[in-house]
Parts: sequence; structure tokens; C-alpha cells
Amino acid sequence: MDDVERIKDAVLSGRPVAREEAEALYAQPLDRLCRCADEIRRHFCSNGFDLCTIVNGKSGRCSENCRFCAQSAHNHTGVEEYPLLPAEKIVAQARRNDRQGVLRYSIVTSGKRLTDGEVDAMCQAVRRIRRETGISVCISFGLLEEAQYRKLKEAGATRVHNNLETSRRYFPHICTTHTFDDKLRAIRAAQAAGLSVCSGGIMGLGETPEDRIDMALTLRELGIKSVPVNMLNPIPGTPLEHSRMLTAEDMRRIVAVYRFILPDASIRLAGGRGLLPDKGRSCFRSGANAAISGDMLTTAGITVETDKLLLKELGYEVRRDRE
Repeated sequence: MDDVERIKDAVLSGRPVAREEAEALYAQPLDRLCRCADEIRRHFCSNGFDLCTIVNGKSGRCSENCRFCAQSAHNHTGVEEYPLLPAEKIVAQARRNDRQGVLRYSIVTSGKRLTDGEVDAMCQAVRRIRRETGISVCISFGLLEEAQYRKLKEAGATRVHNNLETSRRYFPHICTTHTFDDKLRAIRAAQAAGLSVCSGGIMGLGETPEDRIDMALTLRELGIKSVPVNMLNPIPGTPLEHSRMLTAEDMRRIVAVYRFILPDASIRLAGGRGLLPDKGRSCFRSGANAAISGDMLTTAGITVETDKLLLKELGYEVRRDRE
């Protein structure tokens, strides 16, 4: 029995993958690695597929200096800038997505964190969405405090999104206006408020395979069950605009190793998926079982209708993973 099969059998029996095993997996033949990862996915997650959409609820003018981001005020990208959207616009898109059969909808805002007044305004929008649709509401409002998260939970939000972005080691190479520990504090505050957390990162920032594995292990320690795997889209005007783009093979390897480390998680293809020649099809046979559909925050995405046709062809059933 080779290493991939041996480690797969251990995962299926319930034993967590060790760091050394994850590093060994990263060097294994791609097709075998992906086949075993998909077997793990079927064992723990069956054919369920969590499909979500996002709305850019507040755009640009962000005080943080994240090197990849089109919305940072430190970068010069020409991105559209606007303050917090009125509730009616946010609710209207939620209604459209609900009619399309999307089960999860996330409101995302730029900036380090929303103010108390902005949180109150978003609570009103969340209440309306829950009253007028059957869609679950996620929120991504920056580095909030536990009391603010509790307000949002009481309004009807069920999940908080807050990406780690990369490993602890590499984080200072990507952002210096807040820290990796700031991220961890916000994630734990959301969990303490009774909200589930969606957290992952961006691949292709210049990190090493070891950094990718370290981030996955941190997510496992945090108990994260929804893990966005973004592929860097090098935006002109950002410090990373000339970065080498990852390939479909790179992304298949990443999601496969993540499936070994996080066997029962929703591993979610997110930003950059539209840059892949097959729009993620091969990744959905390599361990990924969730995706953000529709447009991203500042770039075009893949339509919900196109995604639903692909998922039907692949034998998936669109359903919520967990709250």
C-alpha cells in the first residue's frame, strides 16, 4: 500500500493527518492524490454541495494594506467606491438569489470593521432577509467584537466569514495594518457569540506549500467547517499584480491536501475560480464540495445557472452544509 492509500485509510478511520503526512501528500502523484481526496469527500460529505452568493455591501476606501486587495486605499486600482448599501439593495439581491435556489447569502463590506451604527443598519437588513426569504445569511464585516456578533446573531445571521488569508509565518508579508492574532481574536469572538465561522485564504500570494498546510492546520484547530480556497487574481494596481497565476493542477493539489486535513469540511472554491479553464470542474472531483457562485466582490464570476447545471452533471445535490 502506498503512502496516499495508507493516509487515506487512516483519515477514513477518524485519525487526523499529521503535518509530516500532509507535507508528504503534497509531493504525491496528482491523479492518485485527487482520487483518494474525493473518496474522503464522499465518505464524510456524501454528494452535498454548499452553493453561496455574496454582495459587495461597502466598496473601497479600506484602511488596511493587504497586498492582494483591489479595495485597499493603499493600492490604486480604480475600483468603484461607495459607502454601506441601503438595506433595500441588499435585500433585493437576497430575494433574487433565493428565487434562483441559492441557500446561503453573504453580505461583505470593506474596511477593518464596521462601526456600531453600521452594524445596527446591517441588523435591520438581516432581519428583512430572514423575514422575506428562506435564504441563510452570512456576514463579513471585519474584525468585530463579541457583542457586535451577538447583535447580528439575534438579527438572524448564522455564519461569519473571516479569512486568515495565509499562514501565521507568511501573514506579515501580506498585511501589516492588522495581525494574524487580530484575525484569530475576531474568529473566536464570533464563535463565542454562537455563530459558525467560514475561514480560509488565498493561494498564490507567494506562500510555500508548507504555508498552505500550516493554514489548514490552524483552521482545523479552530474547528472551521467552511473553508474558502481562493486563487489569486493579480489585480493591476496592487503590489501582487505581476504574480504568477496558479494552474488548475496547482488548485487540484491544494484542495486535495485540504480534504485530507479537513475531511468533513465544506472546501469552497471562491475568488479566482473563473480563471480556471474548467471553472473548477476538476477541483470538484478532487475534494472541493462548495463554491461561491455569481460575481465576486470586484470581479466577474460564474452565473448561478451555469453552476447548477455543472453540479447536476457531476451528481451533486445543492444543500446547506451546516449552520
